[in-house]
Amino acid sequence: MKQYTAELIIDARAKLGEGPSWNAEQQRLLWVDIEGYQLHIYNPVTKEDRTVNVGEHIGAVVPYTDTEVIGALFSGLYRIQLSDGSKTLIHDPEEGRPGNRFNDGKCDPVGRFLAGTMSLNGEEKQGALYSMDTTGHVRLLLGEVSTSNGLAWSSDHRTLYYIDTPTCQITAFDYDLEDGSIANGRAVAELDDSDGYPDGMTIDEEGMLWVARWGGSRVTRIDPSTGQVIGEVHVPAKCVTACTFGGADLDELYITTAREDDEAADSPAGGVFVVRPGVKGIAAYTFNQGKAANWQTA
Repeated sequence: MKQYTAELIIDARAKLGEGPSWNAEQQRLLWVDIEGYQLHIYNPVTKEDRTVNVGEHIGAVVPYTDTEVIGALFSGLYRIQLSDGSKTLIHDPEEGRPGNRFNDGKCDPVGRFLAGTMSLNGEEKQGALYSMDTTGHVRLLLGEVSTSNGLAWSSDHRTLYYIDTPTCQITAFDYDLEDGSIANGRAVAELDDSDGYPDGMTIDEEGMLWVARWGGSRVTRIDPSTGQVIGEVHVPAKCVTACTFGGADLDELYITTAREDDEAADSPAGGVFVVRPGVKGIAAYTFNQGKAANWQTA
């Protein structure tokens, strides 16, 4: 099994760093601090990590236009201005459920935004996975989810990989790219929680999955055809939350982490790390393929 070690590039001390997404057009890394209510925009050339306060829990963002991103926030799905964090509500599919918040989310290959929810109090099967099309219409894909987390699509776009963290499984679904529906869910990997619970996830050009392990100080590379762990990135932070490929050649794996209350003062936990594992990733998909949407809801 190949072993790698990630290095700290942003000493952010984030409470709950999450949701990294590479904006290939702007060559920027988008990521969030869920508990800190912050959207981060990192420029790897200048090393500047600019923050934008959005005023509430923010689970994930995805690239949209030059001036806006799409975000999954505590109170729903929004368009967010990169300049000042001002936001426009698109839709809140869980209106009236104050015990939940949005968590991880990504765009599919045609530009829909998939995002899931979870209980703020750790209650089981209170979350869901939703899909928002490029007009703003939202539909339920999965119900009775506990902690909706990692998402990734195979290179042929026919398979959606998905993580509901407490199950310690990676589930594969047949994915209909034309209508965005899922079917035939089956476990393709059973993970050992002693190595950390599966959290965020991405995929490389060889079809292997890279899975952040909450509580395990690592990211594991997993072959979905066998369910076996074939590589491991050591991360000098206990709570590893998510990862994404970025950089000009998509050969850098960016990794977000969280910072617990009892962390040592000099701990890099809550920072963003990077490793070059010798394989390239698949470019992150943008909402509506980067074009302004014809919004039908408000």
